[in-house]
Amino acid sequence: MELEANYEIAPTADFIYSRNFTRVAIQFPDDLLKDSTRVVRALREQLRSLRKCSTEKNGDSNKDVRLFVMADTTFGSCCVDEVGALHADAECVVHYGHTCLSPTTTLPAFFVFGKASISVSNFVEGLSNYALTNGKRVVVLYGLEYAHSIKHIREAVEEASRLSQSKSKSEIRFADVKCSVMNPSDDHNNSNGLVGPASNCTDNSTCGTRPANSYSIGGLTWSIPDGQRMEDYLLFWIGSDNSAFANVVMTFNGCDIVRYDATENCLVTDVSQQKRILKRRYFLVEKAKDANIIGILVGTLGVAGYLHMIHQMKELITAAGKKAYTLVMGKPNPAKLANFPECDVFIFVSCAQTALLESKEYLSPVITPFEAMLAFNRGSQWTGEYVMEFRDLINSCPVEVRNGSEARFSFFHGGYVEDFDLQEENGGEDNEGTLALANATDKVLQLRDNPKSVIKGTAKSGPEYFAARSYQGLEMHHDNSSPEPFLIGRSGRASGYENEKSKQEEL
Repeated sequence: MELEANYEIAPTADFIYSRNFTRVAIQFPDDLLKDSTRVVRALREQLRSLRKCSTEKNGDSNKDVRLFVMADTTFGSCCVDEVGALHADAECVVHYGHTCLSPTTTLPAFFVFGKASISVSNFVEGLSNYALTNGKRVVVLYGLEYAHSIKHIREAVEEASRLSQSKSKSEIRFADVKCSVMNPSDDHNNSNGLVGPASNCTDNSTCGTRPANSYSIGGLTWSIPDGQRMEDYLLFWIGSDNSAFANVVMTFNGCDIVRYDATENCLVTDVSQQKRILKRRYFLVEKAKDANIIGILVGTLGVAGYLHMIHQMKELITAAGKKAYTLVMGKPNPAKLANFPECDVFIFVSCAQTALLESKEYLSPVITPFEAMLAFNRGSQWTGEYVMEFRDLINSCPVEVRNGSEARFSFFHGGYVEDFDLQEENGGEDNEGTLALANATDKVLQLRDNPKSVIKGTAKSGPEYFAARSYQGLEMHHDNSSPEPFLIGRSGRASGYENEKSKQEEL
């Protein structure tokens, strides 16, 4: 019974049966894969029971439902793996475990968040005491695995507020879960973070156009009264220090944030380590400004609007006079990206909870689309606001065609840099590749002894990068057409080759 409650077997079977799905992909993260066989067995029994009841009442019998278990997802496990599901010709996806609730593009999805344990009394006590000490209004956010307990927590907080003897009572708001059922999104330009077509959401859903005082992040949505700002609120997070919490810290970096660790039953008030990430990201933005060759990493093939964002990044990079290459790979790591040494920086297009890659071990930094807009848009300044969702950036910032004659100051070169305008050479590069490559190799980065002089930057291409390398592979002697003599190598085992054995026998 505990398995059926944690994995919501009955609601999942009702979703599959009510929509007449016959091929269903079931996605598990690595930590829940051990329960996959039991979950599938329980789902089959529940579906068989529903089909039997329907046959007795109506006399019609639906087709058997085939279930396909997906493990080792193509990209992040928090996103719906539509690519893997389509390989099995699935009609929908049932997603178990932690999720970012990013909208899908082709398949409907049913989300089962799980049910993590939490001490309601300890949390309410900690929340009440800290809220009274801080004096600010409070918004309670949480990991989706604690969504099942929010109703009890809300009731306990209201009860504690009634019994409180204190005259000063804090205003406490709770975020709601956006939805647990999601239909494919056709509105890729929806920048408010809510899924337009998913109007059939089941749990506390608020789908549609988001008002100006309404906020959404990581599958949660809430609103505040008119005339108030989020900076005036204290954010109280329930959950572990994971990617969802990092998303909250980065997005609302101007708010006071407290985390309640439900595993340890303690409050964590020091989030300076997470906010220190902002300094690192600003450093990467300044470094990206000096990049000539940009690699666009496709980190998702399922989140709605990813193709639109890739095209927008290409336009931005081209307008900045730089060269762009698009790379598709699952779960980037330093070894994979080291195969593209010509790229000075990578832009990672993915969901908000996998967008931040710690690039200290990478040869080239990895930035987000928001950071790319700051780096490649002339005149843009970072106000401290940070946007993690790339869907919030679609059509939000027009591509600015820069003035090629205007030099910019580079903190890394310690002087002014004049970028090379690549737009005029793009046509010739396509039609006259060899000639364009020969002309581009003559333009290199020139550093002069005078620090006040202007540094001429060149937007290189991949072929030019390899043409300028000292090592270009095996030497090919094209002028000598006669065959070279071959040499016979050693034979035998490494412990003792045949020629070595013969020498030992002679001794």
